[in-house]
Amino acid sequence: MSESARKHKAEAPRKLNFGIFICSTSRHQQLKKSKRVKDLSGDLIESFLKNAGHTISFRKLIPDDKVSIEEAVRQALASTKLDAVVFSGGTGIAPSDITIETVFPFLEKVLPGFGEIFRRLSFDEVGSAAVLSRAVAGVAKGKAFFCVPGSPDAVRLCFEKLILPEAPHIVKHARE
Repeated sequence: MSESARKHKAEAPRKLNFGIFICSTSRHQQLKKSKRVKDLSGDLIESFLKNAGHTISFRKLIPDDKVSIEEAVRQALASTKLDAVVFSGGTGIAPSDITIETVFPFLEKVLPGFGEIFRRLSFDEVGSAAVLSRAVAGVAKGKAFFCVPGSPDAVRLCFEKLILPEAPHIVKHARE
């Protein structure tokens, strides 16, 4: 790590307040029917964040639709408490996968390296199927935004290798 990166990380906030949105129409429909919803990726995200000393302002399950995702982004942008937001799910290549396309226009700065490095790390684990993986990160209004796949393996990879090591650093620069 470069000396400047080391210095910036040392100056970054240690504890962030995260918002979590799980994008899944099928699980959202189950929830609306008062059925118990199994959300392994959401549980994993929450566990990673809490174990790293971060706080969670909220965790919401929303459907994969443009209006719901836009409302979620606006809610996150309006919050004075949030430092970072994670959208998990809806990042694939099926027509219904619109998380990235919906969040992207709200980002003031995009961090292309996030998706690039995620796919490179993914390639080491799943081989050429990594080309189907989509992930994006960026900043808006001093907050870090992460759109990650909904699979538990992808969540683990994103949090262990990218989000936990860099989210405070990203927030620091986004607020300068």
